Amino acid sequence: MARQTGPKHKLCRRLGECVWGSPRCPSIRRPFAPGQHGQNQRRKKSVYGSQLLQKQKIRMHYGILEKQMRKTFAKAKTMGGVTGTNLLILLESRLDCVVYRLGFANTIPAARQLVAHGHITVNGKKLDIPSAHVKIGTIIGIREKSRKVPMIASGVESPHTLIPEYLDRAPDSFEGKMVSTPNLETIPFKPDTQAVIGFYSR
Repeated sequence: MARQTGPKHKLCRRLGECVWGSPRCPSIRRPFAPGQHGQNQRRKKSVYGSQLLQKQKIRMHYGILEKQMRKTFAKAKTMGGVTGTNLLILLESRLDCVVYRLGFANTIPAARQLVAHGHITVNGKKLDIPSAHVKIGTIIGIREKSRKVPMIASGVESPHTLIPEYLDRAPDSFEGKMVSTPNLETIPFKPDTQAVIGFYSR
């Protein structure tokens, strides 16, 4: 499985903000590109450059490859309605993202690892495909033998972030459910989807 293995917070500084949800990200104190001349770069970004930046923010936040991003965007275009909103709905409905939003992991990459290693159940059955689509009413849980994993246990007791309105999990519960469709108001991540549409419409 392809993944980002380099220093991830360098990407945050390049993009100008933290895309991983970490309160200790260096981009908060140093919101400029890494390197000797990062602080002195004053070049004005082109339209293409700005669109590319927004597309990369979404890719890095959800931890997906360019091929996956293009495939998801193509599907969003065929759904009807607003393409940018559809794109975020599809990405937020990925199993690894739902596991993260429910508080079982402290980052999306960590949630992907939990899924890939077989710690997660969907409607009572083990599922190890991070990109699997979660539908309304689907119950996401932690396997019985995995409930003592320190990251999972601490996340259940004290979630790293507020659980969005479209998900529901009782306090100290190892199960959660998608109760409604994500939308622009309830999705915690707020990227510029219009820029992404412009990038892929060139």
